[in-house]
Amino acid sequence: MIQLVTFLFISGAEIAVILLIVVMVFGADKIPEIARGLGKGMRTLKDATNDIKSEITKSADKHGIDTSITKDVNEELKKVKDDLEDFTGSIRRKL
Repeated sequence: MIQLVTFLFISGAEIAVILLIVVMVFGADKIPEIARGLGKGMRTLKDATNDIKSEITKSADKHGIDTSITKDVNEELKKVKDDLEDFTGSIRRKL
């Protein structure tokens, strides 16, 4: 029998306990501020990685390095993923 994969193998009860501990330690009024800070940090990290990717791509294009192979690999991976989702979709409907 196929079981659904849980997020990080943590159940709902464990998430509730973790949230309760967070509220007890930081207080309910600090949680939005903490979440806002985490969101800004994640956005900064995403922007930094996008900048690094664009610099690498620019440098590769400048030096004549062929970067089309990554696009080809991504297209093939997308095809395989779509085929797998089509296959598992029919299995999920039967369960």
